Amino acid sequence: MTSRATSVRPRPWRRTVRHLLTGVVVALVAALTPAVTTTGAQAAPTLLSQGRPATASSTENAGTPASAAVDGNTGTRWASAFNDPQWLQVDLGQRATISQVNLLWEGAYGRAFQIQTSDDAATWTTIYSTTTGAGGTQNLTVTGAGQYVRMYGTARVTAYGYSLWEFQVYGETGGDTSTCGSANVAQGSPATASSTENAGTPASAAVDGNTGTRWASAAQVDPQWLRVDLGSTRTICRVTLTWEAAYARAFQLQTSADGSTWTTIYSTTTATGGTQNLTVTGGGRYLRVYGTARGTAYGYSLWELAVNTTGGGTTEPPVGTTDPYNPNLGPNTYVFDPSTPTSTIQSRLNTLFTQQETNQFGAQRYAVLFKPGTYTADVNLGFFTQVAGLGMSPDDVNLNGHVRAEATWFGGNATQNFWRSAENLSVTLPSGVSVERWAVSQAAPYRRMHLRGAQNQIQLWNGGDGWSSGGLLADTRIDGLVVSGSQQQWYSRNSEFGNGWTGSVWNMVFQGVNGAPPPSFPNPSHTVIAQTPQVREKPFLYVTSSGEYRVFVPAVRTNSTGTSWYNKTPAGSSISLSQFFVVQPGTSAATINAALAQGKHLLFTPGVHHVTEPIQVNRADTVVLGLGLATIQADNGSVGMRVADVDGVKVAGLMFEAGTTTSPVLMEVGPSGSSASHAGNPTSLHDVFFRIGGPHVGKATNTLTVNSDNVIGDHMWLWRADHAAQGVPTGWTLNTADTGLTVNGDDVTMYGLFVEHYQKYQTIWNGNGGRTYFYQNELPYDVSNQAAWMNGSTRGYAAYKVADSVTSHGAWGLGSYSYFNVNPAVVEEHSFEVPVNPNVRFTNMVTVSLGGVGTINRVINNAGGTANAANQTVYLTTYP
Repeated sequence: MTSRATSVRPRPWRRTVRHLLTGVVVALVAALTPAVTTTGAQAAPTLLSQGRPATASSTENAGTPASAAVDGNTGTRWASAFNDPQWLQVDLGQRATISQVNLLWEGAYGRAFQIQTSDDAATWTTIYSTTTGAGGTQNLTVTGAGQYVRMYGTARVTAYGYSLWEFQVYGETGGDTSTCGSANVAQGSPATASSTENAGTPASAAVDGNTGTRWASAAQVDPQWLRVDLGSTRTICRVTLTWEAAYARAFQLQTSADGSTWTTIYSTTTATGGTQNLTVTGGGRYLRVYGTARGTAYGYSLWELAVNTTGGGTTEPPVGTTDPYNPNLGPNTYVFDPSTPTSTIQSRLNTLFTQQETNQFGAQRYAVLFKPGTYTADVNLGFFTQVAGLGMSPDDVNLNGHVRAEATWFGGNATQNFWRSAENLSVTLPSGVSVERWAVSQAAPYRRMHLRGAQNQIQLWNGGDGWSSGGLLADTRIDGLVVSGSQQQWYSRNSEFGNGWTGSVWNMVFQGVNGAPPPSFPNPSHTVIAQTPQVREKPFLYVTSSGEYRVFVPAVRTNSTGTSWYNKTPAGSSISLSQFFVVQPGTSAATINAALAQGKHLLFTPGVHHVTEPIQVNRADTVVLGLGLATIQADNGSVGMRVADVDGVKVAGLMFEAGTTTSPVLMEVGPSGSSASHAGNPTSLHDVFFRIGGPHVGKATNTLTVNSDNVIGDHMWLWRADHAAQGVPTGWTLNTADTGLTVNGDDVTMYGLFVEHYQKYQTIWNGNGGRTYFYQNELPYDVSNQAAWMNGSTRGYAAYKVADSVTSHGAWGLGSYSYFNVNPAVVEEHSFEVPVNPNVRFTNMVTVSLGGVGTINRVINNAGGTANAANQTVYLTTYP
């Protein structure tokens, strides 16, 4: 083993060829996208279908999905397979009265088709029928009602399929709108606020039906707001505000469909407090009181907020119960017990590995779970496969054999071995074998594992050739030796190495690790931090002796070393799976949010879960856990998930993926302006990964934004794709994304943070008191020229930017690398950009010009040397 690499093999750059549209298709786009006639829509002005979940009987290819017909973009389309019958269906989210349907056909139109409605997507009623359709734009006046509307085609006019640029459904939702109801739909609903005066005045107190409890905001700060989630879109007719003495003189009532874009339905600058009964007209899922001027020197304070609606309200989708003894964990979860024949287990493992060994951009996801007991198995993990034990301790499940990751498929080069995990197992190697191999790079945690045998070693590379580029060992016991080999950077946290560690390339960080090597940087490049200041380990699924499935939620540990479980009882709480809504692929975000509103936790089964509106996690202490690297894809420009500014939410084991329409952000923790303290019970993110591009051309402006204070990030990889599936293009103007991580909250801590290839700042840190332990970054490969990558007069954007307003920040063990292969003349001015302040300190940094391709001029601000072809690696131990 070598302690330092003498040359670097950068990650392969996959070139793809763009497929140009033929002149015929371009002409069709121009010819068949006229302005939509609005005559029929005047009587029913509401477009109900745009952005709603859409499904189809088939699609011609991945570039013509059902969602493209309801995205509001007349340049994208749905196209079916080339046979009859075919259908396109949209879920309006609630029952509606339908008055008009517009079809904007591409050249392949339907000669015979029907428009049908349904309340359950099973029994259909035809509200329009033709056998003489002429294509083009058809504005159809109809009369019907239902939650689902579909075009059902029975005869095509061409040899191709059916193809629609847009499918537009107009109408009105709900029933009797003449009477304002008496029920207070806000009572007991999730509520959040911009701030709270103290722990005794939470947002929830304003919607608890108790006029003796109240919400109060921070004092002497404007604006402030209180928001309530009504669970579904409602037609709001009256809002009653019962003010405490600290009232609002100027405020607005605002509604929103997504909790992000707001419409004002009432405004005043002359309020006098007391009880205000306000008649309003508006609709939305969310209502907020937005205060801009206080009536006193104190904050804003409400005893109660009541909301009344008309018959236009909706009923939440039914949410079933979960049997904790026999849960449906989805078709791609395999659960074995000691009575399962060894041959059956091994056959399944071999089949999965054969399918997933190279399948890094496929939609398949798998979880392989072992109940407590002893097994003989060789677990060789491919892409998007999780193996985990179902015991309370890793030692409750012992595999005689291997749990390994190899790089054979890529010639020994492990720099693309992503997206897999091994958790909560112990492994006993076969007789005569002393080496376990975990040759991985990003998003491949080896967590809560026990490799038995002091004579054994785990190798973090291919063991003789090839490179590997980053990974995580956490809460893990290795009885023997850890050998890093060619690993360019690695993060080990709260683990125990019986015979220590050997190896170093650029950036090795050890935190709270018993058996870590002595601190030494840069030769060897070992950053050693004695303790972990505050961390919560990842929640996990387990089975009790009675056969009940439960989720264990580890407690927060402070100033910790070593594992949470070896020779000790882990602290934490346990939740029955009966308290979880088990999410299957195809479940709508509306149903998921209904489950959350009913107090459920979430367990996502393996697969790709498409959402067209944000998943809203509003309740404190909610657990959101994914199996098999379950993936949430944000379609139609949606946000994937929003977490309220509440205590103790745990999100774990999920990937968030950008859709083809630009999302403003894929995940947001706390709304803008969050300020509540969660120091005693922080929200935490564990093995949460993000991807912009790869299986398709994904787009997002921002990726993860953290607005709440005291959030913990426990191993995250935010990746704008530098390569993609065969036939899928990537590039500077294609899979676009400005920023990976934006931190606005105070006292946020990141453990094991990987951010790569974004087009502006990779990470922006605006909050005070932030800490990062281990940071890995690759700058974007695909910058076309220097002019395309300028931050004002500065060449390029920093990999890690701490805002000038920040007065305290700390970071340990950081690496940033350039590989400007499209144009090696591109220069990054500096990788780390921070205010000059003695309380903003960076420790042990490295910059690398991979293979000498491109230049990083300075390490941090104007300090540190230049990394380029002549001097590829530059170290700096402290700043300032």
